[in-house]
Amino acid sequence: MKRLLILGGGTAGTIMANKMRKDLSRDEWDITIVDQYKTHYYQPGFLFIPFGMYKKQDVVKPKGDFFPTGTKVIYSKIDRIEGEKNQVLLDNGVAVKYDYLIIATGAKIAPEETPGLKENLWHKSIYDFYTIEGATALSSYFKTWKGGHLVINIAELPYKCPVAPLEFAFFADAFFTERGMRDKVKITYTTPLSGAFTKPRASQMLGGLMDEKNIEVIPEFYVERIDNEKKEIISYGDEAIPFDCLVSIPTNMGDSMIERSGLAEDLNFVATDKNTLQSKAFDNVFVIGDATNLPTSKAGSVAHFEADVLHENLIAAIEGRPFTASFDGHANCYIETGFGKGTLIDFNYDTEPLPGSFPFPGLGPFGLLKESRMNHYGKLLFRWIYWHILIKGREMPISSQMTMAGKKF
Repeated sequence: MKRLLILGGGTAGTIMANKMRKDLSRDEWDITIVDQYKTHYYQPGFLFIPFGMYKKQDVVKPKGDFFPTGTKVIYSKIDRIEGEKNQVLLDNGVAVKYDYLIIATGAKIAPEETPGLKENLWHKSIYDFYTIEGATALSSYFKTWKGGHLVINIAELPYKCPVAPLEFAFFADAFFTERGMRDKVKITYTTPLSGAFTKPRASQMLGGLMDEKNIEVIPEFYVERIDNEKKEIISYGDEAIPFDCLVSIPTNMGDSMIERSGLAEDLNFVATDKNTLQSKAFDNVFVIGDATNLPTSKAGSVAHFEADVLHENLIAAIEGRPFTASFDGHANCYIETGFGKGTLIDFNYDTEPLPGSFPFPGLGPFGLLKESRMNHYGKLLFRWIYWHILIKGREMPISSQMTMAGKKF
């Protein structure tokens, strides 16, 4: 019996388990998933919780509901990967052998990396919305908040879902406007980037929306520490910005076991070939999703597109053939802009977001770099698609390779 071991039962790991279980005979292949948690979160939904649009039950389901029949599941922490021995050591010392390994251990926030961030004011005046605890705590806070200076700060790159902080700012503008208190809330967006987003054309469009909504953008702000007594965020250049409510996008890091395994690049992300998704350390180890160090977005759409490539290349490796698929860095992101509207960006390693229509040239129904209600509906529809199609490894009507069809120069 040959063994495929998948570390991580989140979005990427679950998609790969479903795809590989369909192709690998149960008589010949044992597929095992290792994950320490039993709960699956629809992470894009966290953004909606602080503003009362989703509740916790809308984004939570048991992980076991989505693992394919005939797959073994071990709920355990992981101590480390021993690539030379083709085995993974669990927290209890048990060794799990493999012939092929998929690392899908994701990324998580590390607020402790910024001095003062996770101290007295954590989840009192300082919040995140990248965890269910942070999102629900912020929801409770906003219900009774009387206004003041709302500061949104991106601590460091990279971080999960690069458009989410922008969406949060747009949602906050709409939320406080609809409550009749926008004039009592000053919104400031601080980022280490040179503008609102990483890609020039998208940054220009999104930065324009920030201006229209009276959201101040402070670029090239590198936070060094948080002063809890003065309620200030302070940059490495000693620029201090006071806040009444700080919404932080903390440093994101890969799993600590990646470092213990000797596979870590910066911030515990795994060194990965950006096209084949093969580990740069071991030929029988592959990496997917937020766990990689690839120069593309850490987003659910990327994990989906990577899964198509990894599925094809892993089958090729098992059959002793050269790799036949190549990942181009494709990312596709709906961006909520508030008041029932949204926009959409589609890009890859080499091509920045461009205006146009998606997925059908001239027909859409979604508009690229354009605000519309249809884009907002696309974002809402994605939750159903996620639970019923995407993580079950079913085919989606969008190519893993980015196409120029419908895009305008």
